Amino acid sequence: MYRKLKADRIFDGYRFRAGEVLIADTDGTVQAIVPASDAGSDAEELSGTLCPGFINAHCHLELSHMKGLIPEKTGLVDFVFKIVSERHHSESAILEAIAAAEDELLRNGTVAVGDICNNDLTIAQKKKGRLHYSNFIEASGWLPSLANSRMDRARQLYETYGDVPGADRSVVPHAPYSVSQDLWTAITPYFRGQTVSMHNQETAFEDEFFQQGSGDFLRMYELMKINNEHHRPTGQSSLLSCFERLLPAARVLLVHNTFTRQADIDGLKGFAFAPDVFFCLCANANLYIEDRMPPVELLRANRCTIVVGTDSLASNHQLSIPEELRTIRSRFPQVPLEELLQWATSNGARALGLADRLGSFDEGKRPGILLLNEQTLEVSRIDK
Repeated sequence: MYRKLKADRIFDGYRFRAGEVLIADTDGTVQAIVPASDAGSDAEELSGTLCPGFINAHCHLELSHMKGLIPEKTGLVDFVFKIVSERHHSESAILEAIAAAEDELLRNGTVAVGDICNNDLTIAQKKKGRLHYSNFIEASGWLPSLANSRMDRARQLYETYGDVPGADRSVVPHAPYSVSQDLWTAITPYFRGQTVSMHNQETAFEDEFFQQGSGDFLRMYELMKINNEHHRPTGQSSLLSCFERLLPAARVLLVHNTFTRQADIDGLKGFAFAPDVFFCLCANANLYIEDRMPPVELLRANRCTIVVGTDSLASNHQLSIPEELRTIRSRFPQVPLEELLQWATSNGARALGLADRLGSFDEGKRPGILLLNEQTLEVSRIDK
């Protein structure tokens, strides 16, 4: 049994197409896109644009219980401190919030999520198989003395997440400022052939800390009672101070990039045999935390591959890729809708290593089928 879907337009994951019909199995597997004249008279007539399901390249599902708990525009240092000090709630409340957050992701057209994991509390929900998850087992520990214990914990979580059927998993660094050289050495062997996610340049203080050893990050370490005497400034940005460590990865997903500059992009181009690099925009989280947008035009001018994420409900009012696209479009109206949708579909699938299954209406894929209003960016799922 096939469904023949005829809408005003089709966005196939790469470009808009008109006057054609999408043919899919009843389970949503794409068979073909054909001219309307060849589809017969039994196509379902729809008002809107057909679009593959969205890829949320960066999320923290495990923080869903923290919605509304942290004030907006605190800046990254105080935001991170509040996450660390206030994330502990009852397990029942956390599990309930995770389930509700996944419902929200589904309502907003998401089919796959790159999800940061610091504990095992999302596993039960993920086992239900409602979304595809790429589970990024996050390792952090700025004190060299903690490297072995943090690596042991990451390794244990990595094994535990192997129980989620069909999900991908990899061990990843949290951020340059939270991974000691000893911990980098321990986690790097896990990068080979994987997608590796890393929070990158979320605040101006991050580069200042690596270049000069100064700035507000020193206050963060004091708040957390972390001895920072081992740190030696590199004279480079935080990204260029650690990027060489990421070279074994197949794909590197740099998240936030709020203060990424031309020198950083030029520096990445200087690495021979570098992995594919994807720049993830979490616009609403950037505004929530730092009240600043990422450098969209800089990334576009350099032909960087852009993807979209939501971050967490601790730093966002919703988990909605359409809402992220609305925010980007309102700040950067010159970006064509076709390009925005590429970021949220085919680019995101490539970033998570899922391009063989998701992100486009190529034959044989089962990417999810959305009906999109191009003016409002509202979506509805029609592949249920």
